[in-house]
Amino acid sequence: METKNIQHDCSRGCLVERTPMGDLRCGMKQSCSKLATYDWLEGLQDPRYDDLFEVRFKNTHKGYYRNASQTLLKTGDLVAVEAATGHDIGFVDLSGPLVIKQMKRHNLNPETYEFKKIYRKAKLLDLEKWQEAIAREHPVMMRARKIAANENLPMKIGDVEFQGDGTKAIFYYIADERIDFRKLIKLYASEFCIRIEMRQFGARQEAGLIGGIGVCGQELCCSRWMADFNSVTTQAARIQDLSLNPQKLAGQCSKLKCCIDYETPVYMDALKGIPQVVNPIETDDGPVYLVKTDVLKETMWFSYDKHSMTNMQPVPAKKVQEMLEANSRGETVPSLRTVEKTREELNGFKSSAGEESITRFDNKSKSRTKNKKRKISRKKNVPKQP
Repeated sequence: METKNIQHDCSRGCLVERTPMGDLRCGMKQSCSKLATYDWLEGLQDPRYDDLFEVRFKNTHKGYYRNASQTLLKTGDLVAVEAATGHDIGFVDLSGPLVIKQMKRHNLNPETYEFKKIYRKAKLLDLEKWQEAIAREHPVMMRARKIAANENLPMKIGDVEFQGDGTKAIFYYIADERIDFRKLIKLYASEFCIRIEMRQFGARQEAGLIGGIGVCGQELCCSRWMADFNSVTTQAARIQDLSLNPQKLAGQCSKLKCCIDYETPVYMDALKGIPQVVNPIETDDGPVYLVKTDVLKETMWFSYDKHSMTNMQPVPAKKVQEMLEANSRGETVPSLRTVEKTREELNGFKSSAGEESITRFDNKSKSRTKNKKRKISRKKNVPKQP
């Protein structure tokens, strides 16, 4: 019966439980936390950074704070932190020296950064106000979309995040053009009676806020660990010889997948050992044309038919360089058909056809049954001793 009172808030990565006595309990659920970080420096103490903490709010919203109250805090504690007006509620996500590592990763200088304060651990009254503010987020978002549509503004309200004390809300929006928000903010303030902050984010940030599973079967990188987004171009796909089909290259944000850039430097280094073949190579059997290139294996495939990929011949990149040098001297190279025996070695594939029969297990079972029948017949034919 106790588990029925537990609610999962995946946007904030927490569990909310109402006890039979009416008390409210909130705990962090690390598996649902976006941009979660494993504290690999846990247990390592440094007096210089013992009072620094990373606090996580809704979705990918995080901040860095200093413990001004000197309260003993640990990862997973709900704390009330300083805000521009009032206070906010969040979970302690990291503490100690790893906070400095995270700040440098996001190009923040710990020496010049203005840390806000952690006031205290969240009390029961703080949790009640926090949950009341969270309950308003979805209705406010739907109403805000209608107001923006009535004003004919080319924008989309993607998410709304209320401050812990319920006095302020952040409206996340997507827009391709610059928009004048002066009238819209007045309408929002009069409609919802709160302080308004408009924060723009792109399609990739929206995918990180929503979350999901990628084609690789894992959680989206933008929701799991990625915070800085680099521009991805089709040139990276061309370098890796990927299909330029937009449906295969686009992610859930309808943009080019960020993971295309992961292996691009490896391919660029490998391409340094691949010669450029512009014209067909002259052989004793006639010209051969480059069909495809396996960059990582340093293998180039040639065909005698320019418009067909049948009977392709694999040639190592170093051998192709020697062939180009021979053609530059006016010499023809031997036929590529003589190297057909090395195709399986270059592919790294070896067929098992003919090594053993597919019905080898059936034959063994039949032989076993025959042996059993022979033993039974022998036992029957053995005369009984008086």
